[in-house]
Amino acid sequence: QVQLVESGGGLVQPGGSLRLSCAASGSILRIYTMTWYRQAPGKQRELVASSTSGGSTNYVDSVKGRFTISRDNAKRTVYLQMNSLKPEDTAVYYCYARVVAVGEVIGNDYWGQGTQVTVSS
Repeated sequence: QVQLVESGGGLVQPGGSLRLSCAASGSILRIYTMTWYRQAPGKQRELVASSTSGGSTNYVDSVKGRFTISRDNAKRTVYLQMNSLKPEDTAVYYCYARVVAVGEVIGNDYWGQGTQVTVSS
């Protein structure tokens, strides 16, 4: 059983910073892409940042220059460093990973439970 567990959300003032973490656990053979999504109230879930196993990264335009995605493959963990936060960054942030577990030939998609980020004064 593969699980993704997020942490690091909370309440922060505009201009502040937060660091989200997402740790994968279970009988894992390989992790491909790890991605952060977010969903604000009344809006569709959107991709925020992704990181491939080869080290390539991708960001939605609205967070470029402010957010940084990184991963520690040994710890099976992906991070999202969020700086210069704005009220419009308020959302539930979800971690996603494409994982090949023990006994599997091809990977499956896994999601974390989500962590709330609120940017407000």
